[in-house]
Amino acid sequence: MPLGNLISAATGACVDALRPYVGCDWRAVQAADLTWSCWDTALHVVDDLYFYAVQVINGSPQGEYLTTELALDDQATVAGLLASIPVHGELLRRALVCADPGDRAYHVYGVSDHEGFAAMGVVETLVHTYDILRGLNPVASWRPPAELAAPVLQRLFPAAPAGDPSNVLLYCCGRRALGELARLETWRWDGRVRDDEAFR
Repeated sequence: MPLGNLISAATGACVDALRPYVGCDWRAVQAADLTWSCWDTALHVVDDLYFYAVQVINGSPQGEYLTTELALDDQATVAGLLASIPVHGELLRRALVCADPGDRAYHVYGVSDHEGFAAMGVVETLVHTYDILRGLNPVASWRPPAELAAPVLQRLFPAAPAGDPSNVLLYCCGRRALGELARLETWRWDGRVRDDEAFR
């Protein structure tokens, strides 16, 4: 399945996991081990989905980002912020549908193609859902769905260790240990396109 088709599933999983907590004060609660609040982390997810769509549409592999980011109005609510996640996921999905397979765009973790940006959107959505949930409910058992984690691991973390994809994704993103493997202090994905001449 093309990675672009996983974006809707990832944003849907995010909303389903976080909807029970819309009555909480997301601004007052830190998102797990991040320095951001749950509110700021959710806004970061929305902004990433928007930002990746813009990068793909811009289609420039040069070493720079477009200098835009999202801001919420003063009347924004948790419910409204949560509702914006699948909308911006759809924005990214539609941008990817229109992208030519040969298109490339800049990312600090490697100039990437539309499949790479789709995988980045899925990772950002799933991993930050985990962060927000751990802030709002530290005993929550939610993990990124394995069927979504597996293809993005293959695309962005080709050297990932074996194991359950849900836990491996969290390990590769520095969120938890994996068996005898200690939690990573630093990490990054590799968005480069392996068929590109520049990769070799």
